[in-house]
Parts: sequence; C-alpha cells; structure tokens
Amino acid sequence: MSTHLTRSLTVRVSESAGDVEALLLRPDDANWLLVFAHGAGAGMHHPFMEHLAGQLAGCGVATLRYHFPYMQHRRKRPDPPAVLTATVRAAVAAASETAAGLPLLAGGKSLGGRMTSLAVADERSAPGPGIASVRGLVFVGFPLHPAGRPGTQRAEHLARVRIPMLFLQGTRDALADLALLRPLCDTLVPFSTLHVVEGGDHSFHMLKRFGKTDADVLAELACTAASWAETLG
Repeated sequence: MSTHLTRSLTVRVSESAGDVEALLLRPDDANWLLVFAHGAGAGMHHPFMEHLAGQLAGCGVATLRYHFPYMQHRRKRPDPPAVLTATVRAAVAAASETAAGLPLLAGGKSLGGRMTSLAVADERSAPGPGIASVRGLVFVGFPLHPAGRPGTQRAEHLARVRIPMLFLQGTRDALADLALLRPLCDTLVPFSTLHVVEGGDHSFHMLKRFGKTDADVLAELACTAASWAETLG
C-alpha cells in the first residue's frame, strides 16, 4: 500500500505580495507532480481540492497546492492577473526545488487553471525558474466565460501555449459552453485533449439521474489526468 508524505511549505511570491502557504502531498510511488492552484472563491483547503489531491495521490500524482495572496490574506477580490501569474511562477519554482526528479504538471481549478495557462503563455516575455520545465497543463473546469455570457476571449492566450493541455469539463458547466469549448480545443490540436464528464457542473457536482456520485467523478478526474500524463513521455 502506498504511503503519502504531507509537507507544509512557504512560497515567497514577491516583496510586495509577500508569502503564501503551500502543501505538498507526495505518495511514495509518485510519477508526476501537479502544481495545483485553487479557484476564485475557495482556497487550497477546500474539500474539493483536498479530495481531488487525495485521489491524484492514489493514481501516482503528487500535488503542490497553494494559496493566491488574496486568499492567504482572506480578501474576497482576486489579485490582479500579474500577481496571480507571479504566484504561479513562484509555486512552480518551489515545486521544482522541493520535489526534484519528478516531472512537473501545472494547472488548477477554474481561475487557478486559467492563471497557470497565462503564466505559461507569457513565459517568453517574463521567464521564471521552473515554468519552462512544466510538461503539461491540467484544467479542472476551465472558466471559458462568465455565467450567462458565452464567449472565448478568456482563452485567446491558449494559442501561445505550446505544451499539452488537458481540459476536464462537465456538460452542465455554466462557465464553459461545450458548443464553444469543443471547437476551441480543435483549434489547439495537437496540444489539447478534452475529457467531458456527462452531467458535471463547474464544481463537478452530479445530479442523481446521471448515476454517478461526486466521489466517483473525482476518481475519474484523477485517473484521467494520471493516464493522460503518461502519454507525455
């Protein structure tokens, strides 16, 4: 039976943004490390984040979860994109130092995934240690547009991401109309893979009529991410 190492870390974002809390969960049979950012409204200790990290550990994927500064300081409004992407870069750099030898993935839930992709897309103009070694991106509910306002402007930067991307999306996600997301992913081939969870909403909550529990879906997400990672070589 695999055992899991849990380690608390402090990540320095910048002099102005200060430090944020991070948590490494590493199974002893880890094959990958996912630098895993939270969504806009809940931090790294939210049950969704904790449970998915546990499922990923069971599939051989270690995680480094971390707070953005606004969540660390209990502010409601997310930080400006420049601060959020700087936090992603700092977390990836910390992960590469803390778990040297494990190939890196990066991504996150909703906002966290989008900010990670922005950090990678902007790597040429703002290089940072660690980002260049990220092998693939994992989006757990990519926030393609605000609820009720379909559009693709939030994804325009993805054309500049030149590493594989896995989109994990529910069919009831109010922030990602699949009629827009599917053709978008087609334009990103061969870098994009779309995995659709029938009946999942933005938080991958399931209605009973779909025959799956929320726990079933978290296990599906984790196994899908781990299997996809193994295709990266």
